Amino acid sequence: MTARTADARAALPPALAAALEGYEDALTGERDLSPHTVRGYVTDAVWLLDHLARRGGTRVDELDLAVLRSWLAQGRTKGASRATTARRAAAARSFTAWLRRAGLTPEDVGLRLVSPKAHRTLPDVLAPDQARAVVESTAGADDPVGLRDAAVLELLYASGIRVSELVGLDVDDVDRGRRLLRVLGKGRKERSVPYGAPAERALDAWLVRGRPALATPDSGPALLLGARGRRLDAREARRTVHAAVAKAPGAPDVGPHGLRHSAATHVLEGGADLRSVQELLGHASLATTQIYTHVTVERLRAVHAQAHPRA
Repeated sequence: MTARTADARAALPPALAAALEGYEDALTGERDLSPHTVRGYVTDAVWLLDHLARRGGTRVDELDLAVLRSWLAQGRTKGASRATTARRAAAARSFTAWLRRAGLTPEDVGLRLVSPKAHRTLPDVLAPDQARAVVESTAGADDPVGLRDAAVLELLYASGIRVSELVGLDVDDVDRGRRLLRVLGKGRKERSVPYGAPAERALDAWLVRGRPALATPDSGPALLLGARGRRLDAREARRTVHAAVAKAPGAPDVGPHGLRHSAATHVLEGGADLRSVQELLGHASLATTQIYTHVTVERLRAVHAQAHPRA
C-alpha cells in the first residue's frame, strides 16, 4: 500500500475504517487470497470509502449505487483505462457483497453495478526460434547463479507456470522420476505440471552443482535460491528473463508472463486441445484460456498475408 493510500485510510471516519478492517480480515482469513490480491482489493476499497467520505458519508450503509457510479466515473475522468475501471468495479462488488454478508448493509448495492468490459489485448509471444534462443542464452554457464538462471528459464518455458508459482516451489515439489512440478496456483489450488528433458537437464545441473554452492541455513526447502542463499525473489527471476530476452534477435520485450504466453501458444500450435492448456496453465475458466486461440489465429493471418499470392 502506498503512502498516499495509507494516508487516505488513516483519514477515514471510524465506522468506515472499522468496516474496512473487517473486510481485510475476511479476505485474508476466510478466502485465503494471496497478499498481493488482498492489497489490491483493500486499496480499491480504501479509495471507494474515501470517495464516500468526501461526499459526506460516515457509515457504510450510506454506500449506494450512485456513489459507486460516481467513484468509477471520477476515475474515468482522471484517465483510468477500461481495464482499470473494470477492475475497480469488480473490487467494489466484492466489497459490497461482503458488507451484506457481514450484516453491515441491508442489501448488496453492487449487484446492480455495471462496468465496461476490459479490452482483451493479445499478449506478445515469442516465435519458437526466439524462445529457443532465450532458454539457451545461458548455455555453457557453470557458476551457481548461471546454473540457476538456466533452470529458471527452462522451467518457466517448459511448464508455462507463473513466476510466483516458480519461486514458490520447494525441492520436494519436483517429481523428477515423472518430470512433474507440484504447483500451488491462484486460490491455493494445487496442480501437477509436466516439464521436458531440457528442463530436467538444467534442473539436474542446478541441484547438483549450483544449489549446494548457494545454500545456507536460511535456504530452507526452497528449490531456487538467490545469491545470498534465501528463496529466489520474483523480481530477480523477472530480471533474469528480461536479460535473456534482450539477447534474442528480434524478440519482443517480454518477462516471465511472456514466456507463459509463449508456452501456451506453442503448445496449442503443436496440436494440444484447449482444455489441456487450461489445466496446464491453471486457469479457473476456459474463457481465460481462449485468448490463446486468438493469438494463434492472428499469427496465422499474418503468415497468410505475407505468404499467399492473393492475400
